[in-house]
Amino acid sequence: MGKHLYEFGVIGNCAFLALVHKNTNISWLCWPRFDSSFIFGNLLDDEKGGEFSVNPCSDSYSSYQYYMENTNVLCTEIENEDGKYRVTDFAPRFFQYDRYFKPLMLIRKIEPLSGTPRIKVTCKPVGAYGDFVPSMNQASNHIKFLGLESEIRLTTNISLTYILEDQYFVLNDAHYMVLTYGAPLEAPVESTADSFLYKTIKYWRNWVKSTSIKDFYQPQVIRSALVLKIHQYEDTGGIIASATTGLPEAPGSGRNWDYRYCWLRDTYYTLTAFNNIGHFEELEKYFHYIANISANQRERYQPLYSVSGSDDLTERIMNLKGYLGNQPVRIGNQAYEHIQNDVYGQVLLSLLPLYVDHRFNNEERAGTHQLAYQVLSKIEAYIDEPDAGLWEFRDLNQYHCYTYLFHWAGSSAALKIANFLKDEQLREKATKVKEKAAAQIEACYDAKRGVYTQAIGTRNLDASTLQLIMMNYLKSDSKRAKDHLQNLEKDLRSKDGLFYRYKHIDDFGIPESTFLICAFWYVEALACVGRTDEAISTFENIMKYSNHLGLFSEDVEASTGSQWGNFPQAYSHVGLVNAAFRIATKLDAPSFLA
Repeated sequence: MGKHLYEFGVIGNCAFLALVHKNTNISWLCWPRFDSSFIFGNLLDDEKGGEFSVNPCSDSYSSYQYYMENTNVLCTEIENEDGKYRVTDFAPRFFQYDRYFKPLMLIRKIEPLSGTPRIKVTCKPVGAYGDFVPSMNQASNHIKFLGLESEIRLTTNISLTYILEDQYFVLNDAHYMVLTYGAPLEAPVESTADSFLYKTIKYWRNWVKSTSIKDFYQPQVIRSALVLKIHQYEDTGGIIASATTGLPEAPGSGRNWDYRYCWLRDTYYTLTAFNNIGHFEELEKYFHYIANISANQRERYQPLYSVSGSDDLTERIMNLKGYLGNQPVRIGNQAYEHIQNDVYGQVLLSLLPLYVDHRFNNEERAGTHQLAYQVLSKIEAYIDEPDAGLWEFRDLNQYHCYTYLFHWAGSSAALKIANFLKDEQLREKATKVKEKAAAQIEACYDAKRGVYTQAIGTRNLDASTLQLIMMNYLKSDSKRAKDHLQNLEKDLRSKDGLFYRYKHIDDFGIPESTFLICAFWYVEALACVGRTDEAISTFENIMKYSNHLGLFSEDVEASTGSQWGNFPQAYSHVGLVNAAFRIATKLDAPSFLA
């Protein structure tokens, strides 16, 4: 296989996400939630996955896909010998009646651009991961799809006969399709769709204008910010790792996971990204999601939860072909059963803005003082316990350096909270835990090689220890920080600055693909130690591993530059935002007026 890229764009409105292929098919759409069954899942099975496409009358055509500038509105232009047409896809989102309008509604506008294109519209939703096909019922100006938990309705000004009978027709005017789940559109389809399109474009462009993005690779940071925004389930504030499940980390690897959940281990990076682009609203919603989970946990925290905060994510294997035949296709994620003790430090770090960011007020801090004490007590209780680590080893428990780093960072946050509150008891406890965590980190140090290893007692290296530099455990101007970085480079760096998580055998063999967020961590570490020119060139190299729309996957196969893993990966885009901010801050980039 040559270079593999995901030929999809993503649209969404913070209630749902959809992937649109360059051939116009809605290849992935889960309703009513990010983690529900797909309505369209051709991505994982071309027979059971349903279809929603706008196809030309021949197999010979060209496709050009792009976003309307500074929006999550996606355009796909199809051209063949008959002519050219454009499909504009979007999920409505705008402010009205003192709240955001974000319905379970997908709108498709089809316009002729030249010639006399002939097209065929196919709309065949499914349920129960392809095991159920709803009945189609024609009404006056819409088609009802019945048998799921809620009615799916296609409201359109296209001849219903053409759709029901799979007929081609000449596209000589603008046509609209509004697909809804639950509440249908009860309004004129043409004017309403155009009005929603105008308002949605305006919303996204205003949202982009309200970001504070420095003058370093601005277009890429804007696209990443837009991607990250629509991965937040606004109703609860939770942010999922990716919209998809089952896309393999490498072909044939069996590493095909369901990423439609919220990982606590990524809390710190996500909050940092929102803070770096100056978006307080999303940061605040995410904080409340984390706080609600924390308040509901009496014993251990899980590594991940659903968007609702549910803790039951039982993993099952589905009867689906899989992406390009890659099986198994899993839903749910067994990692929720793992012990990952770094989560407590992540939660304490998420509480810290309440006490150092003056945009929060005293009322919003209510109750969090006790929560900080409780979470710090959990670090103290579990600090001598091995865990599965952030890479979620299924059959390997170790005393991970990364876990101890977050014990250290979490207790450092608790110490700052204690100083703010003038709480001597919390201060003493945090100081004690921080010192012990630091001692455990030092137990991972290999003095002969001048590097911190993955865990106490192993020689294996791990990209997550780049965080020792980024989080200022190792002072960036110290010899130890520079030596540590150089040793990680020798062992884990691939071409163009791509980075492996680790290179040792795990539950599924030796990892075949590099992990993209590690490459962005590497960029940050380079900037931290003063290797700014290398940080910039490495960042620029990584940019070429996006797809045609600037979207990034979870993994990259270094030898071919192929994209693998779930897509788009929110935390790859988090990594991009944070790396660009780190470089821009280091450069102290001049303003446009300079």
